[in-house]
Amino acid sequence: MPPTLLLLLADTLLVLHVLFVAFVVLGLVTIYAGYFFNWRWVRNRVFRIVHLCAIGYVVVQTWLGVVCPLTTWEMVLRAEAGAATYSGSFIQYWLHSLLYFTLPEWAFVVVYTLFGSLVLASWFVVKPRQHSP
Repeated sequence: MPPTLLLLLADTLLVLHVLFVAFVVLGLVTIYAGYFFNWRWVRNRVFRIVHLCAIGYVVVQTWLGVVCPLTTWEMVLRAEAGAATYSGSFIQYWLHSLLYFTLPEWAFVVVYTLFGSLVLASWFVVKPRQHSP
């Protein structure tokens, strides 16, 4: 596969990863904002289940010390292309800066677990509807 295509696939995975993180973080902010602004759609059961499963997946990964598959696949594609990690485009640089931090592993476990706890608490504070209309 040509290196340009490999890098395009790696950049696409990076964008998907950022969108996943945005869904998890902004989803929680939106759920609590919806409570205060009385937005009925934040109580949509399907949305809430998907949101809870997304952060649950992240929390379990960190507890097990597993690297996110999106990160692994992205790095494999960059290595296959012979590219140095994140020396590429402007968008790539900033998306990487937003997504990846250098902290001890225990810090991620604590932060993700606390965030996951806030998402779980949202089920009791902003209860989902029993049935989607």
